[in-house]
Amino acid sequence: MDVIETPGIGPDKTLLLVDDDEAFVRRLARAMEKRGFAVEVADSVAVGRSMALQRPPAYAVVDLRLGDGNGLDVVETIREKRADARIVVLTGYGAIATAVAAVKIGATDYLSKPADANQITAALVADGEDLPPPPENPMSADRVRWEHIQRIYEQCDRNVSETARRLSMHRRTLQRILAKRSPR
Repeated sequence: MDVIETPGIGPDKTLLLVDDDEAFVRRLARAMEKRGFAVEVADSVAVGRSMALQRPPAYAVVDLRLGDGNGLDVVETIREKRADARIVVLTGYGAIATAVAAVKIGATDYLSKPADANQITAALVADGEDLPPPPENPMSADRVRWEHIQRIYEQCDRNVSETARRLSMHRRTLQRILAKRSPR
């Protein structure tokens, strides 16, 4: 395996990846190992917290929503054990409120999925002075809106009336949006 020299990584190259998407975390682990990180993987909040308590990593990438709870619990544990850790929170459900909560708890950065290994590496080693470059192919505003509606719809157990109420939207309007294909 060829290792890509990544500038900015300190002498401690330990990286904890916490994500319950097995295929994604496997690909990301390989990519991060190629960049010089010593990777450990956890698939739940419980395992992530346990690993963080035993061996606090210098770097961490934590998914916000995990099967057994909130990834911010792992961020908090890492921050308590290692104040200098660089932590990136990943989520498929980007929202300003969760971004603020992640940063307040101790995350260094917050990225929306799909984020690739280059974006994650840049966020992990950024010195905090300059903003990361904008994504090559950002989601359109229509796509972001559609994703948000789909997330609320799923959280309401696919109940159209409840989703419409929470989104302050007419039920029939919501039904038409749900019937359409996702925008690109």
